[in-house]
Amino acid sequence: MNKDIMLQCEGITRTYHEGPQDLTVLDELSLTVHAGERVAIVGSSGSGKTTLLNLLGGLDRLTAGDIAIAGQSIKGMSEADIGRFRNRHIGFVYQFHHLLAEFTADENVAMPLVIRGMKRRDAREKARAILARVGMDKRAAHKPGELSGGERQRVAIARALVTDPSLVLMDEPTGNLDQTTAGRILALMDDVASSSRSAFVIVTHDTGLAAHQDRVMHLDQGHLVQQ
Repeated sequence: MNKDIMLQCEGITRTYHEGPQDLTVLDELSLTVHAGERVAIVGSSGSGKTTLLNLLGGLDRLTAGDIAIAGQSIKGMSEADIGRFRNRHIGFVYQFHHLLAEFTADENVAMPLVIRGMKRRDAREKARAILARVGMDKRAAHKPGELSGGERQRVAIARALVTDPSLVLMDEPTGNLDQTTAGRILALMDDVASSSRSAFVIVTHDTGLAAHQDRVMHLDQGHLVQQ
């Protein structure tokens, strides 16, 4: 694989065997994303966008095809291996923030670094630095229940980016943010893409967010078509 290719999907298929008839959501889909490139995925509800993100993040299993991230196939990995690989190489921003309620904002952001083996003090220092970049430095000591929906989303974005991942997967990342804050997040994504060479795959209904990316792909009937 070309070392500049951060994500390589080849013929990926996801079929669900439920009820009297199989449902194929993704049909031999292929996608290549280079280091530092940001790709938006758009499509109607139910077109398979979230299924695609879950496959890319190792949260769901392929029916056929292969996915390689940073030159390594995730297809045959065990659950334990994919968990370790995700911690090293993948940042994920869900539609729902999935923050841990009992931990503060900086503890939530630091968690992937602590799991990786970084000292807690160093991890929280790095967490606070990236929280500052999303405008949440003054809320670092607050728990999720003390934050607004938009604030929780910013913490979740900081958590996804704190590890300098090879690949960042985002599901409607600016959906709960006001225009000014969304602009700040876009600027941070630009900076991370250029400085750390992370690749981004972003699922969104926001045409402005999609247009800001390097490429926009439309998911329709299991296939990706460039717009």
